[in-house]
Order: sequence, then C-alpha cells, then structure tokens
Amino acid sequence: MKGAAINVEPVGEEDTTIRELRIGLISDTHNLLRPAALAYLQGCDHIVHAGDIMGAEILEQLVKIAPTTAVCGNNDLGSWAQALAETELIRLGEIHLYVLHDLAQLDIDPVGAGVQVVVSGHTHRPLAEERQGVLFVNPGSAGPRRFTLPISLGELRIRGTEVQASIQQINA
Repeated sequence: MKGAAINVEPVGEEDTTIRELRIGLISDTHNLLRPAALAYLQGCDHIVHAGDIMGAEILEQLVKIAPTTAVCGNNDLGSWAQALAETELIRLGEIHLYVLHDLAQLDIDPVGAGVQVVVSGHTHRPLAEERQGVLFVNPGSAGPRRFTLPISLGELRIRGTEVQASIQQINA
C-alpha cells in the first residue's frame, strides 16, 4: 500500500487584529432626543441607555442606529416601560457591563461579579472614574438641561479586554 501525499497550501498569516467596539452611552433623555445626540451616536456598535427615557419613541430612534440596551429609570412609567429591567448585565466584546439607573441602588459587587464597567444615570452629572479596577461611567443627561449641569453623552471604546470611557458635552 502506497502512502498518500498531502498537499498543504499556505493560507496566509493569521489575523490577530482585534476590532475596536464603540459603545454609545446615553441617559436621562426625559423624552428629548436632540439631533446632536443622534449625530454623536451614529456609527456605534451598541447603545446603552441608563434610564429616564420617558417614551418608547426614544428607544425606537436609538435602535435604528445600533442594537440598544436600556434600563428603567425612576421616571419611566406606563405600559411601554414594563418591558425594561431595572438592571442589565451585558457582554460587549470581552467586557462585562452592568447597567442601572441610580448608582445608589447598586446591588452587586462588580469586582466579585467579574464586571469591568458600571453604567448609571440619574444624577445628570457626567462621571468617568475607576474604582478598585472597575470603570464607573455616568454619561450625564442628554435631555432637558437641569440647573447648570452640562448636556452630555458618553462612549466606551472596547478593544479586547481594554476599555476606555469618554464624556462628550453637546450644545443645546
């Protein structure tokens, strides 16, 4: 019996590049989705809304841009809001995000749960800071201006296990 010859053709170098994900962060729209906010979110791979949406129409506009995860805020009432959870744990790329409206109601230990990013809203104050290796992000309020607080949104840039957050103020 003769041995069989195996011809192995090179398939090229393995692609080791990791695609960067852009995650749009928005909160406290209070039924106002500004054109500048919509423009900022264009090109996102995913959108996270941290509550106080106040209308299904807002979510309908966001899902036209990218898949959207939203949680219920304290002002989200009515039958449309019943489909929203108070918290969401999602994985985007290699990063786990925990989303809730009011950070004061955080009901998990993010480190113990393997969460790298906690996204919240409620205060209308933009924030991006690391605590014990967990990135806490509040994109601020993209809806009606409250007091002298800025109108803002945020984004996460995820590349493998690395994540960076930024806040963007928008003009009213």
